[in-house]
Amino acid sequence: MKKIKNNKLQIYQAKNGGIELKFDDKKETIWANQKQIAEIFDVNIPAINKHIKNIFEDGELDNSTISILEIVQNEGKRQVKRKVEFYNLDMIISIGYRVNSTKATQFRIWATKILKQHITKGYTLNKKVLRKKQKEAEKVLKDLQALVKNTKLVGVSDVLELIKTFSNTWFNLETYDKQGFPKSGFTKKKVKISAEELYQEVAVLKAELMKKKEATELFANETKKGKLEGILGNVLQSAFSQEMYPTVEEKAAHLLYFIIKNHPFSDGNKRTGAFVFIWFLEKTKLKSRTKITPETLTALTLLIAESNPKEKEKMIGLILLLLKK
Repeated sequence: MKKIKNNKLQIYQAKNGGIELKFDDKKETIWANQKQIAEIFDVNIPAINKHIKNIFEDGELDNSTISILEIVQNEGKRQVKRKVEFYNLDMIISIGYRVNSTKATQFRIWATKILKQHITKGYTLNKKVLRKKQKEAEKVLKDLQALVKNTKLVGVSDVLELIKTFSNTWFNLETYDKQGFPKSGFTKKKVKISAEELYQEVAVLKAELMKKKEATELFANETKKGKLEGILGNVLQSAFSQEMYPTVEEKAAHLLYFIIKNHPFSDGNKRTGAFVFIWFLEKTKLKSRTKITPETLTALTLLIAESNPKEKEKMIGLILLLLKK
């Protein structure tokens, strides 16, 4: 396997005949000079020059495939600047179909196979890229599962749902250790919700679930009178004119966490916590509410339920990241 280097550029021909390129991803294409192309297909430079001339004369490609670049070369003890013609990927491929060499033949066999696959299947696959993406996905999966220890209820599908939700925000445990998760929310405004209003909403939830035979009289019964009111009070409390949780997102996150982890009810803590969380987001008109699909909420609720209390800040950070605009 031969590599040709030009600054950040690396071009080589794989054993299967395919041209593989490594280059600065800020560029929209790849550029190679005649010497590099000659080394790819294992022929002399004059042969490459002849094919380029014929390609232009046949009208197969135009001058947009050429770029004049100034490069610095060491000639003895001097550094000399020279203008060199570089050709893009279209030209490299066209030359590969014209050159008479073993390397070029390998390239054509490979290229034909790729083209056939694309025509018959409607797509082509880069297995090397797929393997890399698979490893990245597996890492995120492991990171999310690592947020809870000895997980039993949170399945792969649950964690994958969270990954889909976080698709625009790359994160892992390493970034969290470096303060990667948000420490605060983003929306500051007054929140006025009474305990009486909250109890009424939970009662409606209970009635609906009982109607569907998905709950019994034990559902949402407080283990001690006023526990839910106490949780709401803690979330909305302020001291010395400073709110304990200044933003709507922080209030929502802690409300969900405390209802699930503090077990205010003899039955239905997770379902009630999830319901109150969504109700609170609706009540406060938080736009990021639309991000919370039922599947995402289920996965998030299970993660919190199974998490170690020592992982509280990670759970809160996870919710805040989810609610990020």
